[in-house]
Amino acid sequence: MKTKYLFPIAIASVMLIGCKKNPSVQDQINQQQEEQVEETAETNEDTFDYVVEQVADLKILRYQIPGWDKLTLKEQKLVYYLTQAGLSGRDIMWDQNYRYNLTIRKALENIYTTYAGDKTTTDWKAFETYLKRVWFSNGIHHHYSNDKLKPSFDVAYLETLLKETKTTLSKEALDIIFNEKDVKKVNQAKGVDNVALSAVNFYGPGVTNKDVTSFYGKMKSPDPDKPLSYGLNSQLIKENGVIKERVYKSGGLYGTAIDEIIKWLEKAQGVAENKAQGDALGLLIQYYKTGDLQTWDDYNVAWTAATEGNIDYINSFIEVYNDPLGYRGSYETIVQIKDFDMSKKMEVLSKNAQWFEDNSPLMDAHKKEKVVGVTYKVVSVAGEAGDASPSTPIGVNLPNANWIRAAVGSKSVSLGNIINAYNNAGSSGRLKEFVNDSEEFELEEKYGQLADKLHTALHEVIGHASGKLNPGVGETKETLKNYASTLEEGRADLVGLYYLYHPKLQELGLVEDWKKVGMAAYDGYIRNGLLTQLIRLNLGDNVEEAHMRNRQWVSAWVFEKGKADNVIEKITREGKTYYNINDYEKLHDLFGELLKETQRIKSEGDYTAVEALVEGYGVKVDQDIHAEVLKRNEQFTSAPYSGFVNPVLVAEKNDDGEITAIKVTQPESFVAQMLSYAKEYSFLPEVN
Repeated sequence: MKTKYLFPIAIASVMLIGCKKNPSVQDQINQQQEEQVEETAETNEDTFDYVVEQVADLKILRYQIPGWDKLTLKEQKLVYYLTQAGLSGRDIMWDQNYRYNLTIRKALENIYTTYAGDKTTTDWKAFETYLKRVWFSNGIHHHYSNDKLKPSFDVAYLETLLKETKTTLSKEALDIIFNEKDVKKVNQAKGVDNVALSAVNFYGPGVTNKDVTSFYGKMKSPDPDKPLSYGLNSQLIKENGVIKERVYKSGGLYGTAIDEIIKWLEKAQGVAENKAQGDALGLLIQYYKTGDLQTWDDYNVAWTAATEGNIDYINSFIEVYNDPLGYRGSYETIVQIKDFDMSKKMEVLSKNAQWFEDNSPLMDAHKKEKVVGVTYKVVSVAGEAGDASPSTPIGVNLPNANWIRAAVGSKSVSLGNIINAYNNAGSSGRLKEFVNDSEEFELEEKYGQLADKLHTALHEVIGHASGKLNPGVGETKETLKNYASTLEEGRADLVGLYYLYHPKLQELGLVEDWKKVGMAAYDGYIRNGLLTQLIRLNLGDNVEEAHMRNRQWVSAWVFEKGKADNVIEKITREGKTYYNINDYEKLHDLFGELLKETQRIKSEGDYTAVEALVEGYGVKVDQDIHAEVLKRNEQFTSAPYSGFVNPVLVAEKNDDGEITAIKVTQPESFVAQMLSYAKEYSFLPEVN
């Protein structure tokens, strides 16, 4: 499970990349080649510039890797090899997102690097913007809304660019950029065939919801108490009316990229910090070679238990948010270095996980008698790829298999340097616009960052580890279907919200004033869930993304249920809407009541109840408020979505080819990094 960054309170200054006027083809190529190798060394915190550029609704940031110099060369090699392994699978995510993505991306990149025409025109600027948006989203569908990106140039202009650069693009791929087909990458709407209407490339043409549920309904795990993650690492297609799986593995689907991943993972295994870490890497390599789901579970058990060492990683087909039915995992990788100081401070949550479970408002039958193996670390990201880049989570809790979490435990991490980059990338103008009064503003300014960090920690460490399924109830993806992801994220959010306003946090030494921290957390959650996250939607849209849905249904539910006691007051002042919390104690109780119900829904597999909850509170948007929020937001230049370029690890070698040092540098620009990745890590054909 991953926690996405909700909404950057800090608003970054705008930096736009300028373009030379009409450079020659060779000048343009030379310039880009220079950009690909021209990098700046890491600077100190005081002078580091976090903002790379802003384009359309996107803000591109950069992050540092604190503590790099404290690692031994062997540890640095491990990070380097794991990062190379992750990047080697980058194109898998592109192809998973949509079947034409690689074809379109390579055509657009060829145009960008070879076009010799006028680059001062409105059309060319629109082309550049479109390409950057495609890069950011790992494809032609928006990374968050799932809507197909709409170019601001017409087909005739693109045809001209293709002709002048001698770039080949099939008619089908060209048409799909501009037509009304495959308009939604993931369609979570109620009452439709979600698989058939989702453009995501997990399913071949003609495959339906019924096909998927029927195909996997016939599969039985060897051990019913340890259900295998059927469908996690494959594409489901229909050939001559017969449903078949194409498994992601060496020699199978995506095999050429997977072979590169294996090559670097084997190097990483050779410099593992300890036997447990090395054994886990060995199982991951075996999984990539065979595609065997039992090996995947064996790996996750070993990986979860391997808690010693300064380096850790996430690598493979993991999160299922992009599958409308929650079976198939998107490729992602995050390479992590332990933040020694913060991890020590936050370890207290892991040690007290059982207390939180025992004192939660859940029904006794839904509480775990023994919460095992919950480890929590604050880490510094050293590299990301696939579904984690450029748009990155801020917290991760894995593995996702319920039985492993119950029997062995889980690992929770907070991406400290990513959160730090967000928090240092701007000002507080938008916050002032949407808070109700000066008290709310001052609480957010003083306690907001700490509240966010604690909510992430509680969400990942306590939330995802909490609760249990009733005996005989199937996996959540089977019982709750297309609502499984948003229910699980909302449930974990509610665990965090319930305990954020609790004296236990002060007793554990995590805060100095639990009430003030809790008040700031509640203010921020309601403000975001009912107002500010609407900035991310186009007027008229429903809420589609799982995390946005959960924030809305949680906020809307407690708002409605608290009306009789005026717990949360809706205020209209000078034509602007605000939400003011009048009773934090009662809101705390409402969060507990909703937490109890969401755990019941999950534990019992109550599809009717989750459908009513999500559809009733989490999907529809008040269009008058939405229009108002968008209007109020027009004054701010900062984009609503943020993502990152990655630091570049440069290996220095001696005459024998042995690595003697690894330097951390920063890419010159977003464009430079994307072109460099395309050149160095394109291991898949355009059609797979």
